[in-house]
Amino acid sequence: MHHNGRMLGVIGGSGFYTFFDAEVRTVTPDTPYGAPSAAITVGTIGEHDVAFLPRHGASHEFSAHTVPYRANMWALRTLGVRRVLAPCAVGSLTPDHGAGAVVVPDQLVDRTSGRADTYFDSGAIHVDFADPYCPTLRAAVTGLPGVVDGGTMVVIQGPRFSTRAESQWFASAGFSLVNMTGYPEAVLARELEICYAAVALVTDLDAGIAAGEGVKAVDVFAQFEKNMGLFKKLVRAAIGRIAVDRDCTHCLAHTGVTLPFELP
Repeated sequence: MHHNGRMLGVIGGSGFYTFFDAEVRTVTPDTPYGAPSAAITVGTIGEHDVAFLPRHGASHEFSAHTVPYRANMWALRTLGVRRVLAPCAVGSLTPDHGAGAVVVPDQLVDRTSGRADTYFDSGAIHVDFADPYCPTLRAAVTGLPGVVDGGTMVVIQGPRFSTRAESQWFASAGFSLVNMTGYPEAVLARELEICYAAVALVTDLDAGIAAGEGVKAVDVFAQFEKNMGLFKKLVRAAIGRIAVDRDCTHCLAHTGVTLPFELP
């Protein structure tokens, strides 16, 4: 498929199932890993062609631990996507970030288990993942008013929320956000040499932060829906701050390496 690598990708999280107001085209690329979560819609925002994929499916049919992450990232790259913004819902592990805050993490900690998290099941291929998020994309978002720059997002397996003890443990370690989908999405993007940045909308304080309170799914979805209009507006504004041509080299993980297969 011919492409110039300029297309941007947006992967929408819980409640973020649509993105475009104007006319779009719909595609569902084949991948070696099955079908992506949903059909991908392609439209235009400013100077950019943008491919949008709802992470959990068009009607939230995939829970965090069943999302076809490998198919999703492969499908986007097949379309020519080389830069991805990944909006997601998160719990806050600090009172500093209340419901409605938008945080762009700069680190993650993986506490998932059993998820397919690599394309390299053969060959001794390793990727640099010390800094898991693209600095260029992060800067496009953190330059917007009111956005919190930095923080560590711990990714739990789900679908359950954390116990109070787990939440307190994460907070004591200095983590600031908790989420269920940020891994393996970020590392799969790096393996495909796709620039990737998470954009986190805080929906709640996690269980260990406020005594007597716990996280309930209905409250998370309600908070996400309440802020969805502004959140989409923020993502569109970030897209407007991204250069037409990609100039990032941070996310080119395979420079000088011979891969066991050709990337799409």
